[in-house]
Amino acid sequence: MEEKKKMTRSNNGMIGGVCAGLAEYLGWDPTIVRIVWVLMVFFAGFGGLLYVILWLVMPKRQIG
Repeated sequence: MEEKKKMTRSNNGMIGGVCAGLAEYLGWDPTIVRIVWVLMVFFAGFGGLLYVILWLVMPKRQIG
């Protein structure tokens, strides 16, 4: 049976692990996700608020 993917904050993240966790979930490079996130902060204006919301809502990955 196929294991269901769960989006969690990464343990190897830079600040809160949100971008790295999102990149792992999508199968992308974390650097690309971080660059897109910075562009969202500067050009769209909602990246910072979205990051804080995801930081609070996404569970931290359990080791083990």
